Amino acid sequence: RSMELAAPGLGASGNGVRTAAARSSVPGPGASLHPYDIGVLVVYFIFVVGVGVWSSFRASRGTIGGYFLAGRSMTWWPIGASLMSSNVGSGLFIGLAGTGAAGGLAVGGFEWNVRKLARGFSGIQGDMNTNFSPLSQATWLLLALGWVFVPVYIAAGVVTMPQYLQKRFGGQRIQVYMSVLSLILYIFTKISSSFMPSFIFLSLILHSAPCISCLALLVVTAVYTIAGGLTAVIYTDALQTVIMVGGALVLMFLGFKEVGWYPGLEQRYQQAIPNVTVPNTTCHLPRPDAFHMLRDPVSGDIPWPGLIFGLTVLATWCWCTDQVIVQRSLSAKSLSHAKGGSVLGGYLKILPMFFIVMPGMISRALYPDEVGCVDPDICQRVCGARVGCSNIAYPKLVIALMPIGLRGLMIAVIMAALMSSLTSIFNSSSTLFAIDVWQRFRKKATEQELMVVGRVFVVFLVIISILWIPIIQSSNSGQLFDYIQSITSYLAPPVTALFLLAIFCKRITEPGAFWGLMFGLVVGFLRMILEFSYSAPACGEVDQRPAVLKDFHYLYFALILCGLTAIVMVTVSLCTTPIPEEELARLTWWTRNHPRYELEKEAHEDTPGTSEMEMPPGVHAAGGGGTQNPSQGPEQHGAPHRSCGKLLWGWFCGLSGVREPALSPTEKAALELKLTSIEEEPLWRRVCDVNAVLLLAINVFLWGYFA
Repeated sequence: RSMELAAPGLGASGNGVRTAAARSSVPGPGASLHPYDIGVLVVYFIFVVGVGVWSSFRASRGTIGGYFLAGRSMTWWPIGASLMSSNVGSGLFIGLAGTGAAGGLAVGGFEWNVRKLARGFSGIQGDMNTNFSPLSQATWLLLALGWVFVPVYIAAGVVTMPQYLQKRFGGQRIQVYMSVLSLILYIFTKISSSFMPSFIFLSLILHSAPCISCLALLVVTAVYTIAGGLTAVIYTDALQTVIMVGGALVLMFLGFKEVGWYPGLEQRYQQAIPNVTVPNTTCHLPRPDAFHMLRDPVSGDIPWPGLIFGLTVLATWCWCTDQVIVQRSLSAKSLSHAKGGSVLGGYLKILPMFFIVMPGMISRALYPDEVGCVDPDICQRVCGARVGCSNIAYPKLVIALMPIGLRGLMIAVIMAALMSSLTSIFNSSSTLFAIDVWQRFRKKATEQELMVVGRVFVVFLVIISILWIPIIQSSNSGQLFDYIQSITSYLAPPVTALFLLAIFCKRITEPGAFWGLMFGLVVGFLRMILEFSYSAPACGEVDQRPAVLKDFHYLYFALILCGLTAIVMVTVSLCTTPIPEEELARLTWWTRNHPRYELEKEAHEDTPGTSEMEMPPGVHAAGGGGTQNPSQGPEQHGAPHRSCGKLLWGWFCGLSGVREPALSPTEKAALELKLTSIEEEPLWRRVCDVNAVLLLAINVFLWGYFA
């Protein structure tokens, strides 16, 4: 069979004849982008760099609170936009659209998270063993973040999630375990899951320059992340959100127009059968329940109990305990702004159902021979993967439908998704490393030292990201990343159980929490080893996996693992001495409004405690910001002999060389009380509550309509 390909999967149909759309839209081998598309990309980069530089000047980059928490000065709208773009990586556009093409609307109940990417690429078999954060759970748990979790985190006065666990349980082993675990997951799963789909998309669109494009994106993201900290990250995320939503909506309308809007999609998707099929199988047929979100609890690819309950476990970990997400809410200037950001993020998380999942289904309806191929040999020639080509659904639609100029916009959309993911990972990872890891080795590390360490760690992450690029090129259709990201699936449920019990159950003790985590880790790894040992069958192959894999859906496993971990934690805790009530002040939901005890003691701690970490812009705690270049005395800090290069380097690294005024213990205690306050103005509390109820009503309506 003749397969005439302009680019893998984008230039030929399954019967060897180019479609009209492909003939008119797909560039030939080695073809370059139209100047209009290049112009759009240039304008995009100018805006991103401009916003990054502007926000860097706005940021207080010389304090831990200013660099890692944006000076606790963020308002609701950039927080909400950043919550959206931080979670929406480029994998969402590739994986979510591909899984929608393979299985229909049920995946619209999900949002792309950080688990098995390659399962989203597994093709038309409909294996939905992909880690998404559910749409409904995304909305509900974003509100839970703002109304339940963030008030406890703010009252506790923490910067990182491991730091909260250390305050809640005492000791160091849980904090160290969570810090190391988070960093490993960020480096080896989130970076890979961000790069792989972007690399696929850019390879199909740009042909010869995906590596150069990724390197350019890394340089740009590293510069403004290092220079501006969380302030620059959040404001650029807000810009990226506008670009992503705008570009995706344009493609959505073009796609719906092509198929005859929603009624046409329903008809044409059910008829989207490839010309070449595998005999004696039904894997080429669209699912009869493709337009229903709630599916059979036993035979469904996404069983509805798992969708509602099992995914809630994974989504709680993602939205309410993950440093990348929570750090944005902790940067809010007040609890009301944190709630407002959660509401805006919830509204934005409704959109991917319409501008990513449905376009993926449109792509299969329009191009069933490529996107819906099931013959392994044809799929290998179309997209380089024998298990299916649903991963090209979104790129195929971009190239076939987007006119000149707008195609450049969609490339900018994918770049925006990649950049927002990377900046979030870089900033949150540097926060974890500086606050929770470095201080374990350097008990008396100064604030300025922590600032430098955080920035250097970003450089380390950039190097790691560069090293991922050749690995991605040589990986076998994402199989490596399927395995790597499986780790997250089986580590998240124990963490969810830990945080839920830490916040809502005062009786949980440090031994109970630790041994519960260890139990969950062992059980999760056993399931993961089994999954590594047995691959999912391709179309027409006999499923030889053990029953615990093929009949026990991973969503059910996540729910049971969370429950078993909680039982172990409670059992061990009941056998140990309870934590005194006064030591739980402002560390649980029930004690979040209690007065702080011994503020004087905390003000005199020899490590940069909360009072030091959460200084407002330009303010240092005593001993934190007083470190400066030894060659510069206080009387020399403004000396004119400093070269422009040194001044620029000092600005880039947040090293002003100016000694900030020290605060007395009483002043620090008063400032800490202000920064850990969860009081709200009655008016804005009611505004947030009303919008939360409205958001939930919209969410319930959508579920009822598509269920």
